[in-house]
Amino acid sequence: MVEESAENVVPAAQAAGKKAKPAAPSATDDASAPTGAAEKTVAPKKEKPPALEAKPFADFIGQDYLPALTQALTDKGVTDLQVVLERSRIAVKGFETAPECSQVVGRWNDGKRQFNVYFFDDNIQGQRAISCADGATTSSTIESFLIDERKITLDLLVSGVVLRLNSQKWLLRN
Repeated sequence: MVEESAENVVPAAQAAGKKAKPAAPSATDDASAPTGAAEKTVAPKKEKPPALEAKPFADFIGQDYLPALTQALTDKGVTDLQVVLERSRIAVKGFETAPECSQVVGRWNDGKRQFNVYFFDDNIQGQRAISCADGATTSSTIESFLIDERKITLDLLVSGVVLRLNSQKWLLRN
């Protein structure tokens, strides 16, 4: 019987004729030896400018939303457009006793066509609604506006109004 000693033991890989992998260098090996890779310096990330929508409500509406909405409606052929931000009661039957809220009011066609976008919380991410009136009448219905959207952006607010007015057949005849 052959006794096994540390000198007689042959790894199975060598016994089968395969070369054994060299042992991984240990942490005690020369730590000051160069690794072959150049040291990488991590550049600080550039800070993104804050989103337009992060501005205070009145600033965002006055500086960004009203000009963008005016331009979009003018591009669709609307003339003599007046778009303003007002704070007043909702002029829809049944809402006479509701508190005042911020409204973007657009009028054109010598005041015969009007739309209102209501911001109940003075926040573009808060509850919103829209109403439309044609002729000398006041709005008879108020509709929720962009309620399925998680994040409201400038482009979304503008396109939402344009789409709604187009569905009224006020912009393009289809």
